[in-house]
Amino acid sequence: MIIISAPSRYIQAPGALDRLGPELLRLGRQALVVLDAGVRLKVQGRIEASLEAAGVKLRWAHFAGEVTAGAIEALVAQASGNAPDMVVGVGGGKALDAAKAVALHFGVRFASVPTIAATDAPASFSSAIYNDAHEMVEVRQLPRNPELVLVDTAIVTSAPLRFLRAGIGDAISKKFEAQACVAAGANTLHGARASRTGVMAAELCFSLIQRHGAAALAAIASGTLNDDVEALVEATTLLSTLSFENGGLSVAHAIARGIPMVPRAAGSLHGEHVAYGLLVQLVLEDRPAAERAEVLALYRALGLPERLSELHLPDITEPEMAQLIAGALGSPSLKRFVRVLTGADLRTAIARVEAGL
Repeated sequence: MIIISAPSRYIQAPGALDRLGPELLRLGRQALVVLDAGVRLKVQGRIEASLEAAGVKLRWAHFAGEVTAGAIEALVAQASGNAPDMVVGVGGGKALDAAKAVALHFGVRFASVPTIAATDAPASFSSAIYNDAHEMVEVRQLPRNPELVLVDTAIVTSAPLRFLRAGIGDAISKKFEAQACVAAGANTLHGARASRTGVMAAELCFSLIQRHGAAALAAIASGTLNDDVEALVEATTLLSTLSFENGGLSVAHAIARGIPMVPRAAGSLHGEHVAYGLLVQLVLEDRPAAERAEVLALYRALGLPERLSELHLPDITEPEMAQLIAGALGSPSLKRFVRVLTGADLRTAIARVEAGL
């Protein structure tokens, strides 16, 4: 059996935010907008104008902080107990995940408006929930993917380039993780085998990053929006989601689950963790040296991390390594591999990555 999921409608273009009102009108007339406090000044006025012109009534719920059960309850309370027709998340990945949880609470449709391209959260049906210690404790799932994903490339590329690089790191692994899931006969998040569609999306995702990534980063740095930029954002925002939901996740994301368990890694980003985790996966798969060298060359062209020192973990201690390994071993993604992996396997692979593959 295969199960394929995808957002109902995906729109990407410079200036796309001004289309939000007419697009939401397809979903209803009462919108609760969960707004990331960090982008309030940048987008609030445009959202208000677009929804007012379309005749969509608007209530705000302001998000600031971690995606915890308490924060979600606070957002629900801002809705004054009245269920909207839809919930719209506007902001970074955590704001979007919080908004998904609010939509799930009310049992209404969800629309996603990312303001950075650091993860594949915008198009996904999953919402990662954390505790007050910033540890992921739960994944809640919408009954389906967002009804609308609206990406204004002028906005997402105005954020610091580090966020887009993190999005690249989160996306670049998907080809290899989907291949690992197919080889292992493992199931996706749907409980079904990896689909050909998911594998195809993962391969295209990697290809777009390979062909357009460095040129896109250079264009953004110079203040230019062009086809390289559009291709890269499509890869990191849409194709990355289609890849992991329909192709599956493996070792790279297990390592990314372990790294944040080390307190000293605070401040490094999820996509940076995934990029490092991919290097560990390539070692565990015993990929040919030429293939590993090709990936490393791409990392250097894109500015992706190759060592733990780039994740705030220079000279990692034995207790810290034990925390990282324990976190990775606890990830279900580690089981989507052709053989059972042990802590010793992970330690050996990490040592090889640290030595330069």
